Amino acid sequence: MAETTKLIYKYLRHDKKFPHVWCPGCGNGIVLGALIRAIDRTGYGKDDIVLVSGIGCAGRMPVYVDFHTLHTTHGRALTFATGIKLAKPRLQVIVIMGDGDATAIGGNHFIHAARRNLNLTAIIVNNNTYGMTGGQYSPTSPYGSLATTALYGNIEHPFAIADLAVTAGAAFVGRSTVFHANLLDQLIEQGMQKRGFAVIEAVSHCPTLYGRKNKLGGPVEMLLWQKEVAVRVEKAQKMSEAELAGKITIGVLADRELPIYTQELKKIREAAKAQAAAKDRAKSPHGCE
Repeated sequence: MAETTKLIYKYLRHDKKFPHVWCPGCGNGIVLGALIRAIDRTGYGKDDIVLVSGIGCAGRMPVYVDFHTLHTTHGRALTFATGIKLAKPRLQVIVIMGDGDATAIGGNHFIHAARRNLNLTAIIVNNNTYGMTGGQYSPTSPYGSLATTALYGNIEHPFAIADLAVTAGAAFVGRSTVFHANLLDQLIEQGMQKRGFAVIEAVSHCPTLYGRKNKLGGPVEMLLWQKEVAVRVEKAQKMSEAELAGKITIGVLADRELPIYTQELKKIREAAKAQAAAKDRAKSPHGCE
């Protein structure tokens, strides 16, 4: 408890922005706790961190933390974060998004951020719904699930966020449920320390809209469901496809070394400067500057 109190007073805007706007039992608070524990362990100072978000329930997270923060437009958090990283490469830029924010309107930005391998950490809170705007189905809503925009069942098939990140080229990809809170902060810590684009999918729950609409019970029941369906990646590798049906694989799904965009861009700048200097010397009558 003393450790938790220390983190609250160190990293949260506890005297200004609370109580928060999230519904009772929402998983966003667990994600926020995992995030500040991970940051505390990495040793970064508060002035080293920039937390960027888009629009949605998860998008409120920068409001509550005492870092450099940027609350941007829907689906554009990664584009703003890219600009920050290119302008100030020394900063540790973390992007927090929901499943709709990241993979619907922001889907193209997500794919290309992974492809470029910018040194960013992207946390995607996946609760299978657009929670803030009324419970519409999202790109991760399961087939057949109910939503305010799918009264007879969702007929679209869901994105697998972590798999998409691996395929698009992210250097580090991890997934955890919010039930497995300790694993979640470990993955966020690993993602922050990874040189390259790191994606952490946080499988969460929305008891107020998605859970109620689909008769999944309250927050406790939805958390216990996460416990039941989650399988550690080490165990999953020994299971058959049939055994993995309906399961969620959690842990590190990809960890690879790839060229980092800002470093490659620096090489281009240096080459361009050298070429310009050579041209200037060639123009000089004495062959010197």
